Amino acid sequence: MLQNLPMQPADKILQLMQMFREDTRTDKIDLGVGVYKNADGVTPIMGAVKAAEERIWQSETTKAYTGLAGTPEFNSAMIDLILDGAVPADSVASVATPGGTGALRIAFELVRQANPGVRFWYSNPTWANHAAMLKYLSLPAKAYRYFNDGGVDVNGMLEDLKGAAPGDVVLLHGCCHNPTGANLRAEDWDAVIDLINAEGLIPLIDVAYQGFGDGLEADAANLRKVAKACPETLIAASCSKNFGVYKERTGILLAVDHNAAQRAVTQSNLSTLNRMNYSFPPDHGARIVSTVLSDAELRADWQSELEAVRSGMLDLRKDLSSALRQETNSDRFDFLANHRGMFSMLGITPDEVVRLRETHAIYVIGDSRMNVAGLNKSTVPVLARAIADVIG
Repeated sequence: MLQNLPMQPADKILQLMQMFREDTRTDKIDLGVGVYKNADGVTPIMGAVKAAEERIWQSETTKAYTGLAGTPEFNSAMIDLILDGAVPADSVASVATPGGTGALRIAFELVRQANPGVRFWYSNPTWANHAAMLKYLSLPAKAYRYFNDGGVDVNGMLEDLKGAAPGDVVLLHGCCHNPTGANLRAEDWDAVIDLINAEGLIPLIDVAYQGFGDGLEADAANLRKVAKACPETLIAASCSKNFGVYKERTGILLAVDHNAAQRAVTQSNLSTLNRMNYSFPPDHGARIVSTVLSDAELRADWQSELEAVRSGMLDLRKDLSSALRQETNSDRFDFLANHRGMFSMLGITPDEVVRLRETHAIYVIGDSRMNVAGLNKSTVPVLARAIADVIG
């Protein structure tokens, strides 16, 4: 039987990571892997997370299963963090999941269960796993225009989405668009909401970077507006980045329905999908998050550290944009200062990406996506000179 399995293509990011590890040059720079790194190149454990873990270790008395939907404390804390009362609490069903990826997987399966003929629409470009998971689940999907000349092609996006059928699902990035870093403006969100409601579409918002863009509240403002304005909204959230609990696989899926009577039915389906996929969701990361969010001192410490991470990435963006203007004697890369989050697409060719790697030991993804958090004050000018060299 097993001999009938085809070899699966290598994941491009994992492949790049392997190439980086095997590179013997001492001045190499990794801007490919999608994790936050501090100025020392380390993905640190946040102080509040460490303190919460110690409290849990001291007080925990059992490793028994949690509920199918996760612990009420985690779900409630995350609903508050993401929605902050934008919709009535009795209109939100939720399940804890293994990271944001798990939340998306449950969302895709919930939609398929509710509407087998549904088609999904995702931005071009988008996080590679969006399209990969939809393809694996044999769910019809189509891309809409999004990124153009360093910014968002709003008109193209709206024009493409007019081709969606009632009941189709529109996959949106809540903030810090991955891989481009280019976000919709507030007025663009208003136009998207109007189109969604006019065409009878369902928004599915992937929010993996709340707090990494313009701040915890600002990053959630537009998705809250969607949840309030649209009859139904799905929100897949991750704690990997803003709490730094990557390997703990901590996420949540929210299903908002303004018909509160539907909540119990939706909740039963979400819990059943959890049961069918992995029985009970992991709890350690969820327990950390709920401990931090429920304690005023820990929460203040976490928000302070998160704000330092966010402002540090913005400073790196400004420094890189300025250095590239100086090195290239052009404004071609000025857009980098206006992008938000960990990622941006440089807009250079695949051949130039290869030259960055082979000539300068700088590793970025083939489509020119780079992780800004992989830089520091000393490597910004190195990258600027290298880009200027490869674009000639």
